[in-house]
Amino acid sequence: MNFQDLLKTAINASIQAGDAIMEVYASNFEVEHKTDQSPLTLADKNSNTIIEKFLLKTNIPILSEEGAKIAYSERKNWEYSWLVDPLDGTKEFVKRNGEFTVNIAMIHNGNPIMGVIYVPVKEDLYFAMEGLGSFKISQKTTIDNLDELISKSDKLPIDYNRDSYVVVGSRSHMSAETTAFFEQKKKEYAEVEVLAIGSSLKLCMVAEGKADAYPRYAPTMEWDTGAGHAIAKYAGFSVKQYNSYEDVIYNKEDLLNPWFLVN
Repeated sequence: MNFQDLLKTAINASIQAGDAIMEVYASNFEVEHKTDQSPLTLADKNSNTIIEKFLLKTNIPILSEEGAKIAYSERKNWEYSWLVDPLDGTKEFVKRNGEFTVNIAMIHNGNPIMGVIYVPVKEDLYFAMEGLGSFKISQKTTIDNLDELISKSDKLPIDYNRDSYVVVGSRSHMSAETTAFFEQKKKEYAEVEVLAIGSSLKLCMVAEGKADAYPRYAPTMEWDTGAGHAIAKYAGFSVKQYNSYEDVIYNKEDLLNPWFLVN
């Protein structure tokens, strides 16, 4: 299995999917609602179709938010799998605030070993792989040469010489426990900033060095976090379960994540 080629495939899939999302973003799109009342747009569907076109060629099974629901009796036998959210932050997409991403991760026996996050509005690309590290570049075109891409990218984290302790949180989900975390940090540090941002960008901000912590004490699904987990992990950060030293793991029977802290 050539992991560098697989990473290249995931990067190209994410960028092409991002282009398809932006076509819908520029239009007067309609919003449907899934059974849990979360919004669904043509952008989600088009992005998923493009990503599947790329990933199906790898002969590695795919678990996607918009794809077919696959029974755990089948999934539990997967050694490697793709984990995809074709449009993370659909609420942000609908609000047109730009804070949405394309997320593609590779999972190996429950652990994220590769992650790609593309931010279509800003054309920012985050990518990471075990043994390679985590990187960021503003990259619009698809790639042929991974080494060349890495040479043009910033290795994460970047030293921003910040004076304040920065906590990043969700625009849409703020629990009492999250608020308590913020208040605790205000007692520990002279200057604490709290930034609200949508989608997997929160994980990217910690990985990049723009934030120190992301407490997620509210529900998420595996496809929301797999790619960002890999990017944070290979930038040297941890993604631990709430009140535990255990890593968040993937391809569980229940695809709902536990609460977690990234720092």
